[in-house]
Amino acid sequence: MKKAPLKLPEVRRLGTARLTAGLDRHQRLDLAAHTRVHPPLRPSDRDGLLALAEAVGLSGRGGAGFPFARKARATLATADRTGAPPVVVVNGAEGEPASAKDKMLLARAPHLVLDGACLAAAAFGAEEIVIGVAAGGPGEISVPAALAERELPCPARTICLPERFVSGESGALIRGVNGLPVAPAPVKARAAGGAAGGVRRRPTLLSNAETWAQLAVAARLGPSGYAAVGTAAEPGTILLTVNRPGADPLVVEVPSGAPLGQVLDACGLRAGIGVSVGGYHGAWLHPSDAVDAPLSRAGLSGLGGTLGAGAVVTLPDDTCPLGEIAQVAAWLAAESSGQCGPCKSGLPEAAEALAMLAAGAAEPTVVEDARRALGAAQAGGACSHPDGTARFLLTALHVFAEDVDAHLSGPGCGLPVRGALPLPPARTARLEVDWSRCSGHGLCAVLAPDLVRLGPHGYPTSTTIQVAPWQEHDARRAVNQCPALAMRLRPRV
Repeated sequence: MKKAPLKLPEVRRLGTARLTAGLDRHQRLDLAAHTRVHPPLRPSDRDGLLALAEAVGLSGRGGAGFPFARKARATLATADRTGAPPVVVVNGAEGEPASAKDKMLLARAPHLVLDGACLAAAAFGAEEIVIGVAAGGPGEISVPAALAERELPCPARTICLPERFVSGESGALIRGVNGLPVAPAPVKARAAGGAAGGVRRRPTLLSNAETWAQLAVAARLGPSGYAAVGTAAEPGTILLTVNRPGADPLVVEVPSGAPLGQVLDACGLRAGIGVSVGGYHGAWLHPSDAVDAPLSRAGLSGLGGTLGAGAVVTLPDDTCPLGEIAQVAAWLAAESSGQCGPCKSGLPEAAEALAMLAAGAAEPTVVEDARRALGAAQAGGACSHPDGTARFLLTALHVFAEDVDAHLSGPGCGLPVRGALPLPPARTARLEVDWSRCSGHGLCAVLAPDLVRLGPHGYPTSTTIQVAPWQEHDARRAVNQCPALAMRLRPRV
């Protein structure tokens, strides 16, 4: 049976088109179209490329915003010390449900991404280029086709990774390239340092797809041309994924520092009752702050937000905000790798507390329970997943404080949950509790302590519990040994 063609993200721009140049005329820029749209790219030497990256203030566009030049210098210092040539890695494993900008680049403008990666590989003497893409996504077809069209400074290959939230974490991606399970390393190790942190123990320079495309744009324009738009501290343009209720997301290129309200207007959206910027590791803004919020790292930081992965989601006033947040909290808890305390206990505990709050059946202490669990998760995990999740959920409790009070003092806001916050189809198993059968033995909480929590009367506090892959063994034990046969494990789909 022939597969349906993959849908490519729609693109818009405000002002100058750089990363999106030519996409108003072409669905995808093959090499011939790419060379017509973008002028020839001159090769650069090592010092020149580092100086360029520093001059334009190029930073990572995958969420952390780490300076590219500093990362490259660390990689090259290890290469010089060990004599091992570096590996260049393009991170296109975009597991963020609210973000599609890297998928768009790899699907529609793959040669712009490869321009940046090849420029660095040639300048830094890399032995290999590796491009990580989401399995089943458009990059799985587009990137190999682009590699086959062009001359390369070194061997290059594409690695397909499972489309999970943690697949885009740098350590998880490198583990996947090395043939290991695609999960963050239990012990943090720098990719630039090679050894356990790099591809085949080589010094590794890893950045996301937009960062490599930005490097190619900067190399063509030069520092002054690149800084013709944007802010003085953060020149150039940025890519945003603007999510629309009931419609496909838009990838929008805007000058750095542009007001968020202008972007929302261009996409036919209002700020609603709250705006999330930065994806599900980002932060929530009050509507009054969101309209004039400057889209830059510094501008959003001043409002308690973060640019993060550049994903924007507005929450309309006809949906229950706490119900929406609770669904995302449960998904984020299930998407973890379960390798550290915050992911094994903190995030599931917070997700359960938020689910109870959204249902309007919460004890008065439930909000403090959620805050305590999320506070303990911050800066205490093996990777950034607990910290980013905590920021997203804690800022939600602040922005939607009136809804929190309504759910604590009565039946809640009375609004349905419409699924305005994008989530992929359920891929996790579910543990279901039949309260009509349950006798309160409490054995399930002993066998699956990371899943089942008991209320003050000894009964499970939730009837439906998301089960991450690493929790399935304990879930089966709880089901098989329940004396009242009150539990059932629904399989993953």
